[in-house]
Amino acid sequence: MCPRAAVFFIREVLMARASDQDLKTTPLYQRHLDANGRMVPFGGYSLPVQYSAGIMAEHKWTREQAGLFDVSHMGPSFLTLADPSGDAEADHAAIAAILEPLVCGDIAGLKPGQMRYTLLLNKQGGTIDDLMVGRSPLHPGSLYIVVNAGTKENDFGVIAAAAGNRARLQRADDGALLALQGPEAVNVMAHVLPAAAELGFMQYGSFEWDGNRLVISRSGYTGEDGFEILAKADAGPVLWDALLEDDRVKPVGLGARDSLRLEAGLPLYGHDLDETVSPIEAGLGFAVSKRRREAGDFPGAERILAERSGHLARVRVGLIVEGAPAREGAEILDQTGATIGVITSGGFAPSLGKAIALGFVPPSHSTPGTKLQVVVRNRTQAAEIVQTPFVPHRYLRKPLVS
Repeated sequence: MCPRAAVFFIREVLMARASDQDLKTTPLYQRHLDANGRMVPFGGYSLPVQYSAGIMAEHKWTREQAGLFDVSHMGPSFLTLADPSGDAEADHAAIAAILEPLVCGDIAGLKPGQMRYTLLLNKQGGTIDDLMVGRSPLHPGSLYIVVNAGTKENDFGVIAAAAGNRARLQRADDGALLALQGPEAVNVMAHVLPAAAELGFMQYGSFEWDGNRLVISRSGYTGEDGFEILAKADAGPVLWDALLEDDRVKPVGLGARDSLRLEAGLPLYGHDLDETVSPIEAGLGFAVSKRRREAGDFPGAERILAERSGHLARVRVGLIVEGAPAREGAEILDQTGATIGVITSGGFAPSLGKAIALGFVPPSHSTPGTKLQVVVRNRTQAAEIVQTPFVPHRYLRKPLVS
């Protein structure tokens, strides 16, 4: 990330500053201090925005080798039937029936060890949060759920209320959640825990390592191949140290995590997604599963199905911006100078050497190649609609082995 872009990102993080007394710390906090991490408030936690190498170097290292991130501020949890029958399929159907009325994904159709990206929706079809849901490969009637940090208190409340006395929601956000991302991540994992390296994209399992139980998924938020690893609080620093013993691994902070996800065209909740934005508007129609579409049994189905049929006022797009990065809130103009939309995420793309952005425009202006303008510091700059992701994803998909 160029120095100016890094300053913008850090300033935006600091704008949401809480007092030091209010900030939580993760189990890896001391490791960040020891590595000269620049700590900033984020989502109510003190987290590293960068280390000594800087955001640009950390971004490029993750694209070329393997970056190690502390994402313990996220919301991992387990939703488990209170009174399982012992019939694996019946118990999965029962736990899925608790969560499905809240989301648009096919949870009932998950296979053991399979994860799915889905959206928690309000009655109007707006997005309360985006989340990951996995079917336990070992415990029938149990789901592994990971929600976003900034919305987790509300999310957990909504899910727990839906569960009532039928299921128990066990929070796991007091532990350590590590993300190992990049093309070398699988080779690093193969050395540390070979069985986990056999996972495919959007698969997860439970593994024993150094006397500790780890929940590992092959997933992430960078567009790169990689893993997210949930460990107990006391095991997190030990695992962090073990991974960093490999020369292919370096610690990476929030700054590069944001630039990596932006290049990957991945939405950030509270910016590109909120309670007014539907899955279709956000370009996440794939998350509305076929069975759920056919049944129309999810929140906001009438609106979402109408939008999917073409009754759509806005859609999320990717833009290449000439000149300085266009930040969240910047106006998008057509060629006549009329305001037609707004930027929701923007920054410098180290992998491309140019400014990129995500934003919303009318469908009539969403075709790749469409020439537009953006307003940056009261000046107009040329922009062009492009396909996303800006940098191709490098996920490794494998069939589930039963």
